[in-house]
Order: sequence, then structure tokens, then C-alpha cells
Amino acid sequence: MTVNPRLVRAIVAKELREFRRNRSLVVGMAIVPIIFSIQPLVAVFTLTTSASEPLRHEHVLLYMLGIPALVPSLVASYSVVGEREQGTLEPLLTTPIRREELLLGKALATFIPGVVVAYAVFGLFVACVELFAQPGVAAALIHPSDLIAQLLFTPLLAGWSIWVAIVISTRSNDIRVAQQLSTLASLPSVALTTLISLNVIDVSLLTAVITAVVLILLNRIGWRVASALFDRERLILGTKA
Repeated sequence: MTVNPRLVRAIVAKELREFRRNRSLVVGMAIVPIIFSIQPLVAVFTLTTSASEPLRHEHVLLYMLGIPALVPSLVASYSVVGEREQGTLEPLLTTPIRREELLLGKALATFIPGVVVAYAVFGLFVACVELFAQPGVAAALIHPSDLIAQLLFTPLLAGWSIWVAIVISTRSNDIRVAQQLSTLASLPSVALTTLISLNVIDVSLLTAVITAVVLILLNRIGWRVASALFDRERLILGTKA
């Protein structure tokens, strides 16, 4: 598929401007990372050196992968249904841009701030543990493999949650319903990362590689499915004045 980068960049710039004007989206992107960070930080700061020893055999930091699995979906769920409610979708659909390029631009506009927020919160979390936790706690909690997993799976989980949310947004008529359904659709990813961080599910290098490959394929399939479900005629006829 040939994609026009200029058109995609134009959509990305338009979406980012819209996000800055929409306070509810900004607040949503801020609240979820705070919820995911405060309680773990409080728990880590109360740990003693001896109590932190069992953490050497766990992957507690993978709990933070819930942020890229959840935050981008809240924003992406607004991408199509939000424009329908504002009445700005019809002019956009009459422009000479293919649906694949339009959806890719919308996905990237959500992907960029979502990944930046996830990396920033994770980096701040690690820095706080290193600086303020009891001696030995940081060494027990922070594993190189978990840092690599965070670096690798953050964009993959964010991309997958974005495409699922865009599909829901394309088929929805109400922003709140789209956001609620997108949140529910992201919960399996959040639950999986939480179970891994609690050592309920054992992981290995092979499991991680297979999961990464599957997520790459799902991101590609998600783009195709979202484009196939993006019916211009239905969206134009259903656009609110």
C-alpha cells in the first residue's frame, strides 16, 4: 500500500491541535498514569531492604505496561466519533485523502503522545525508586530484562489499543460509549501485564519474542480492519449537524 507522507503528516498536525484544545482528553491522559504510579510508589517507599529480596525473582515493573495499554485507547476512541459529534467529519471526508492515510494519521497522532507519556512516567518512576527508596530496593526491583520489555512492548501495546479504539470509534455514535467500550477492550492487556508483574504468569525469552511478533501482526491487521470498516457514505450520512 502506497501512503502519502505529506497527507499523513497533515492529519497528525490537525489531530494534535485538536487534542491541545480538548481538555478532557488531556486530563484523561494525565489521570491514568497517576493512578498507575502513586500506589506502587507508596508501596516501594515503605519496603525495607530485607522485604524487597523476593522482588529479585519477580517482574513488578511490567505493571507499568498497563499505561500504554490503556491511555492511548481513551484518546483514540475520540478520533472518529468526536468529529461526528462536532460536525467536522463531513468536510474532512470530502478531502482527497484515502481512508488508510486518514486513519494512519489519526493513529499516529494518538500514538506519539501516548508513548511519550508512558515512557516519561516509567522513567520518572524508576528515577524515584533509585533516589528515594531504601538501600537495596532499587537493585531488587529494577531488572535489565524488565527495562527492555518496557522499551519494546510500550509502542506495541499502544498501537494495538489504538487500532481497537479506532474501530470502536468508527462504529459508535456517542463519545462516552466509545470511550467506555475502548476501555473495556483494553482491560485484557492490562490484566495480562498485571498478572505477569505479580508472577502469576511465568514468562521467558521465547514467550516475549512470540508475544512481540503477535502484537506486530495485530497492529498491521488492526490498520486493515479499521480501514475496511471506515465507510465514508455511512459516516457522512450519520454526521450530526
